[in-house]
Amino acid sequence: MEVVICRDEEEIGRLGADVVSRLVRTRPEAVLGVATGSSPRPVYAELVARVRAGELDLSGVSTFSLDEYVGLPEGHPASYRTEIRRELTDPAGIPPERVHSPQGSAGDLPAAARAYEKRIAAAGGVDVQLLGIGSDGHIAFNEPGSSLASRTRIKTLTRRTREDNARFFDGDTDAVPTHCLTQGLATIMQARHVVLVATGEGKARAVAQLVEGAVSARWPATVLQWHPHVSVLLDEAAAAGLGLAGYYREAWANKPDWQGL
Repeated sequence: MEVVICRDEEEIGRLGADVVSRLVRTRPEAVLGVATGSSPRPVYAELVARVRAGELDLSGVSTFSLDEYVGLPEGHPASYRTEIRRELTDPAGIPPERVHSPQGSAGDLPAAARAYEKRIAAAGGVDVQLLGIGSDGHIAFNEPGSSLASRTRIKTLTRRTREDNARFFDGDTDAVPTHCLTQGLATIMQARHVVLVATGEGKARAVAQLVEGAVSARWPATVLQWHPHVSVLLDEAAAAGLGLAGYYREAWANKPDWQGL
């Protein structure tokens, strides 16, 4: 796991976009795992800017979202498919038929979960997975207590997660659905490169557990300590709880330029 403490969100966006850009230049039909919420938006904004400047072509990329609320109608403004299309895939010119998400409106949710796993496998697996992290340590919607071997499935959202996400529902926690379809922790672990973004002091405790804590279902993101290629991009506030912050800064400052993330 490599930890990079960045000056600001602009640097986070640039570093995250560099990972995707390098991948796409060598593999134009790459598979990108995408997360919603505020954390990855600097990366999406930088990718879109590069596409609009003619520096990057994402038209051959396929995307797979981490999760989707259960019960929201198609096209709901707070649905994650709508958000991904708004923030990334539409402005970046990724064709709609290449944009995939769990079917939270399906009549048979377990079948939809199994079908999503098969779709990811049929695409060749995820090359780069972008992640955020919840204040309680969840990644995707794998809440505390989730099995470290879990696959795409229906999950009940905690009150804390629903309160965190109420900002996308006009501040109304009760309007946030109680269930979702989410990729499991084992599904996420199969991505070849994971790029996790965290900003703000509200994420500091979760980040400290992720990087320096014990691997435990109490903090689901800690399973990433077992992944061979994880890049953690933080601002100063999110890094505030790290005991080895000085080492991470020194390691990044002295990393060979050719190596990248």
